Amino acid sequence: MTKPALPDRILMQIEKPARYIGNEPNSIVKDKRQVDIRFAMCFPDVYEIGMSHLGIQIIYEQLNRRRDTWCERVYSPWPDLSRILKEEQIPLFMLESQESVSEADFLGITLQYELCYTNVLQVLELSGIPMHAEERGEGDPIVIGGGPCTYNPEPIADFFDLFCIGESEVSLDALLDLYGKMKKEGRSRAEILHEAGKLPGIYAPALYEVQYHPDGTIASFAPKQPDLPKTVQRQFALAMKRDIPYPVNPIVPYIRPTQDRVVLEIQRGCIRGCRFCQAGYIYRPLRERPLEELKEYARNMLRSSGYEEISLSSLSSSDYRCLDELLTFLIDEFQKEHVNISLPSLRIDNFSLDVMSKVQDVRKSSLTFAPEAGTQRLRDVINKGITEEEILEGASQAFRGGWTKVKLYFMLGLPTETEEDRKGIAHLAQSICECFYDEVPKEERSGPCEINVSTSFFVPKPFTPFQWAAMQRPGDYVEDAHTVRDEIRQMKNQKRIHYKWHEPNGTELEGVLARGDRKVAALIEAAYRLGAVFDSWTDFFHYEIWQEAYRQTGIDPAFYTTRERPLSEHLPWDFIDIGVKKEFFLREWKRATEEGATTPNCRQQCSGCGLADRKTGVCMEEKHVLAGKRGAKEL
Repeated sequence: MTKPALPDRILMQIEKPARYIGNEPNSIVKDKRQVDIRFAMCFPDVYEIGMSHLGIQIIYEQLNRRRDTWCERVYSPWPDLSRILKEEQIPLFMLESQESVSEADFLGITLQYELCYTNVLQVLELSGIPMHAEERGEGDPIVIGGGPCTYNPEPIADFFDLFCIGESEVSLDALLDLYGKMKKEGRSRAEILHEAGKLPGIYAPALYEVQYHPDGTIASFAPKQPDLPKTVQRQFALAMKRDIPYPVNPIVPYIRPTQDRVVLEIQRGCIRGCRFCQAGYIYRPLRERPLEELKEYARNMLRSSGYEEISLSSLSSSDYRCLDELLTFLIDEFQKEHVNISLPSLRIDNFSLDVMSKVQDVRKSSLTFAPEAGTQRLRDVINKGITEEEILEGASQAFRGGWTKVKLYFMLGLPTETEEDRKGIAHLAQSICECFYDEVPKEERSGPCEINVSTSFFVPKPFTPFQWAAMQRPGDYVEDAHTVRDEIRQMKNQKRIHYKWHEPNGTELEGVLARGDRKVAALIEAAYRLGAVFDSWTDFFHYEIWQEAYRQTGIDPAFYTTRERPLSEHLPWDFIDIGVKKEFFLREWKRATEEGATTPNCRQQCSGCGLADRKTGVCMEEKHVLAGKRGAKEL
């Protein structure tokens, strides 16, 4: 029996001790004497968040299929346990074996959002692993990062030995095969990292050198040795089929995770091309999972886990071509078990009562749509691809179908945004509210209309057409939010429209971390030393800590946020090739800022982004095979 890492006296002192005891149903325990490689898979946030993340479950499934590898899990300890671990000098441990993370050969850390970076340092320090990669020796784990934030790994490059650029399930087997072979040969850590840096999709930051201009911008970025690639090519699955692992026996936690349900990924990627959306570009092209495989996965996952809800996961669920057939199957197959179906990521222009009426219990909650901008002009600038008529028709259908509550998500601070665009958010909410009273007779209303408007603040991300854009200052964001609030108060149905906005100081930090260079590592470390941790949690984020860290390191956040980058500037992430050409992003930036013109989605017309060369996914759907180069020229 596994010896617990924490004695009962500690478990009795901390909040939710079930976060740390392991042994959940469907978790995998191996004999460490029978494996050659131990892999600690870390989500640098609290257990409930990490257990809801599908990517961790996929890697866990993949690596544990290997006979030579044991993949275990580790999450950020909550501050109460973190304090005790430091006071009693107990190393952070893996859940399955309850042994120190430092016992692993690899520490894999998924980087889903920038505000987790201080948690990465917390995990390293509590594990007894040197924080800086250059300080690690032969007995230390190889620290490797993956996830969407690795599309600009430079702000945290000092803390990682390797990064996996792209979809990790495509690259990890080759890396572990190489490691296992070289480990048996008695090769050194430095030799292993050097050879790993030659693998497709693997980036070894210590083997590359950055030079800067006097103004702080990048002058050059190059490998230190000639046998290393000048660019690192993103790796991705050409088809989402059975050879790509999927967690059909998901781990069932003892405490409720954030997403307490089975997750069925129906497709990966997106056809839409919203110019602000990093995920829409770094996961291109859209690749659908086969319907019959999804049916099989759903059966196995629900029966092995005991869950009573299944969520269909994708960037835009309405674009899955077999959605109607899949929903029909799920309802027919699991009706007797009263399984509820969650259908997030709907587009209001694709809203269908025929589809939604099949989803059980959906009327228990509000419908969520994301117009993103309040005017048609700005929606065209960001290439949202929906008109006001489509928005109002979708809302009308929802109201006629019996829904009374609608959530609307918008962004403030978008490129070319004006006061008219901000006020347009209030007017659009008012128009949607009027749809309810126009479409639903009084005697048929189940309750009053409720429109919940939420605004976040725009952060330009790498590998989007807006990667060159300037952000606003936190104070400007607050003024913009007040403009929206005041305009809503002028609306006829203001009592039915509720408005809230996000904290702008965290947005500024996200902007620094998203587009920063290697100099930002000193800022992250300084903030951590000052006490920053769990920065993505409102209760734990302290802006004054980061202000002091800026002062200590001499880093000016405006250099990374409010400064619009020249199109000729060498960007920190330019060494990564995601398959989408930089010329495409430049073209889209100009179409947005100079023309305010839209670009058709991938199913309407190929826009020549460059991924058609890979001959997969939506790029190979019949009517697009011959259209690629012609479409690019027309645009």
